[in-house]
Amino acid sequence: MEGLQQFLPIILMIGVIYFLMIRPQQKRAKKEKEFEANISVGDRIITKSGLHGRISELNEGTVVVETMAGKLLMERSSISMEMSQKLNEKK
Repeated sequence: MEGLQQFLPIILMIGVIYFLMIRPQQKRAKKEKEFEANISVGDRIITKSGLHGRISELNEGTVVVETMAGKLLMERSSISMEMSQKLNEKK
């Protein structure tokens, strides 16, 4: 019984860390993967580096983004989910 009481604070700290840090990150990563899978041609997006554009082509792991300067080939993971959603909500 004393052995369990000794490890109880450590077990509680691990539980708190899981629910306050690890689980929210997993949920966010899942939402980002879902967002990347649901983008389509013609969507207006903002990249994580701040470039604005419209998707002109979709490939398996990349997208071609049409900007005012021309077309750029980018990874799907470089598209910012939060900023792109805010851009599309303003309409």
